[in-house]
Formats: sequence, C-alpha cells, structure tokens
Amino acid sequence: MNTKLLSLFAAATAVASCMGDPLPLLKVSDNHHFLAKEDGSPFFYLADTAWELFHRLDREEALRYLDNRAKLGYNAVQAVAIAEEDGVGAPNPYGFLPFVDAKTPVPAVKDGPGNDYWDHVDFVIDAANERGIYVALLPTWGRWWKESCIFTPETARAYAAWLAARYRDKSVIWVLGGDRDFGGKGDAEMMRAFAAGLKDGDGGKHLVTVHPRGGCGSSQDFHTEEWLDFNMWQNGHEIDYARYENTLRDWRRTDPVKPVIDGEPVYESHPVAFRPDDLGHTVAADVRRALYWDVFNGACGHTYGHHSVWQMHGSKAAAVYDPEGKNRPLVPWHVAIDDPGAAQMRFAKDLVLSHSYFTRIPAPEMIVPHPHGASILPGAGTRRFAATRDSEGSYAFVYAPVGRAFELDLSPLKGEKFRFAWMNPRDGSYSDWTSFARVAHKTFEPPARGELLDWVLVIERAD
Repeated sequence: MNTKLLSLFAAATAVASCMGDPLPLLKVSDNHHFLAKEDGSPFFYLADTAWELFHRLDREEALRYLDNRAKLGYNAVQAVAIAEEDGVGAPNPYGFLPFVDAKTPVPAVKDGPGNDYWDHVDFVIDAANERGIYVALLPTWGRWWKESCIFTPETARAYAAWLAARYRDKSVIWVLGGDRDFGGKGDAEMMRAFAAGLKDGDGGKHLVTVHPRGGCGSSQDFHTEEWLDFNMWQNGHEIDYARYENTLRDWRRTDPVKPVIDGEPVYESHPVAFRPDDLGHTVAADVRRALYWDVFNGACGHTYGHHSVWQMHGSKAAAVYDPEGKNRPLVPWHVAIDDPGAAQMRFAKDLVLSHSYFTRIPAPEMIVPHPHGASILPGAGTRRFAATRDSEGSYAFVYAPVGRAFELDLSPLKGEKFRFAWMNPRDGSYSDWTSFARVAHKTFEPPARGELLDWVLVIERAD
C-alpha cells in the first residue's frame, strides 16, 4: 500500500471500533447449502436491490426506503459503494465524491461527521443495521475495474482493505464483481486482489460472494476459491425458466458444496429481455416465478429487484443529472417501493422458515411428467412447475405457475397420513387443510384455474 492508503487504513480501523452493536455474524451452514447466524439458526437471505442507495438518496430518502423494506420483511439490501451511474464523477446528494480524484481510488475522507461521502455511507449502513437489515456491499461496480480501469490489483487490494476495516464491525456481506464477466486478461486476478484486501481489513469476518454479468454465475470462475463463501448467479432479466435452472445446477455441485443464490433475477417493471417495444415490461407474476423457481431449486434465499428502485429513479439527485432514467423506468422509486411484487417475496421466506429448514432439498422428481411432455408437465418457458421437499420426508412444496391440475409422485414422503393446503403467493393466505391417506401418486387441482393465477401446494405429514 502507498503511504496515503496506509494512513487511511489506520483511520478506518479507528472508525470501526467506535461503531454500535452489529447484527449476528453470518456463516455457511454445516451442510454447506444454506446460510446461518452465528448461533446456528437459519438465515434466509431476502434482499432488495438498491444499487444506487448511497449515491442517489439523501438521508431522509434513505430512511424512507429502509423503513419500507424492513416493514416488508427484507433482511438485506444490495448496494454499491462506487456506483455504476457515474459514481466517481457525479456527487452524492450532499455534493461529495468518494475519491480525491477521478483517476486514483484513494478515498476522500475528512475529520468529523457528515463531512464526506463516506460519512453518508456510514449513516445508511447504520440505519439499515438498526432495522435488522444486512448490507450486501459491493466495493465498486464493475465498470470501474474493467472498462474505466481506475483500479490496479495493488490499489484494489488497498482500497478493499480500507473499506473492510471501516466496516469490520458492521453487519455487511461483501459482494465483488459488479455485473461483469471475468474472461479478460487480469480480470480474475483483480477479483482475487479485492478479496485479499477484504481479508486484510476485516480478517475474514464477513461472508464474500461475487456478482457476475447476466446469465452467469460466480461458480463458473471462482467456485473452488477459498475466499468465495457462497455462489451468486445473475439469472437476469429473462422471464423463462431456462435461466433459473442454473440455480439447481449449482446446488448439485459437490466440488465443493457451496450455497447458491440468485443475486439478480428479473426485476419488477423491467423491460423484458431489454426489449420493451417487443415484449413490454414485467409484472409481479414474473418476479414471483423467479422467486419460487430459485428457492425450490435449492437457493439459500432470494433477491428481489425493481427497475425504478435499483437506480432510485426520481430521487432528488437523479432528477438533477439523470431525469429520464435508464432503460425506461415507469414510475419514481418512492412509488415503485409499493408495487405488489415487493410485498410478496416474504411469503416464500415465511413458508420455508416455518418448516425444517436445513434439510430442505430440490425435488423435481416429484413432478410426474405429462404424456405431452414439457408442454404440460413439468412445463417450460413461463409455465415451469418446481418442487422442493424435506430430505427426511416430512413435507413438500410445489410451485404451480398456472392454475392447472398436476400429478405428483409422493414416494419420497414418509408416513401414512398427510394433509395439504394451498398458499396464495399473491397475498400469503392459505386454504383449509385437506387430509388424505398415503398413495403412490396423486393429482392436485389448484383452487382456481388461470394462466396468471399461480399457487403453492403445501403437503405435510399429518402424524
């Protein structure tokens, strides 16, 4: 490290020691498929995507956003310290820039509270933690280490060490990458430099993952790296099932076993496949399908996103230098936070946490194929069914993206008496329970038919 960064590293360590009580530390579960709190209890990662949180929201706006997400049951938000939308050159709402200049990643810090960019980041992280929300923190968006190249491996490690020391005692999860591939010369080495810097700064205290480009996963480049605690896919802004099978493929990896999560599925109100003129914008049903496909395929949680919220469209800062927004956002962020998909994510979280958690496994084999194949069951495109179950045979959940009868193979379940109910993923309500005796196969008819009426079947052993 150069002299300037060494002095900043020491100052960051002093700041960290003054911060308040953090949330429980997080770790990988004993079976390596899930995340857990330090006491061993389950941690279902339910994140919202707020990439521009530090850069575009002032304190009043940030508190409004965090209060909303805490109320809706989110326990994580994904945000970027050096944001994509000119996070180096465009100041935050208080007129501060993160670095002393636009070519060298040396943090611009001043003594006293509220005097620089990083004081605002401190405020937002503290406010999130106070509301029970971990910050999944990207040190920088990918453009700054890949195309604009303001980082070298040396300065990447030094900056990451400074950042990790500053937030060592806060409740964060480190996310490297930032929507980029790692096929270029030096790309993988750059990620390793960032990862080494994080360990320099916090001693490996916090979990580390990588956010890749669309259609890719961290496992493709870094799965065997010891510093990578869990895998992240960006299954991206497609609405068909094919992308979301990536989650199941990673769950099945045994070299070694690591948790997997979809860190960027399709966003609500996003142009479908970036083709709004041809395909329009997504709706809540699209983000619900991604949720249940990922979770029932073995994900250790899920990330929700809204196209207006990730970029904080319509914020006071964005209104100054980006009034039109990126890729046609439909409404301002403060309206978008109340769109229906945001409130519907917690129903899956509540469901899986209400049953034996660490024994849950994907169960695609329970869905009996229809003679007409993928056109009916298990389905294809936006009509794909998905199932998960307890490895001990005490329960199973099946996601039906359409109101259509389907047949299940119940042999993986153990017991002689069962009961089932239907959970409505649009409002979290449950039907009455119906009991039945053990059978090899059984057909289930959802409460209502309809192509946008999705359902979750919940089967439990009754004895």
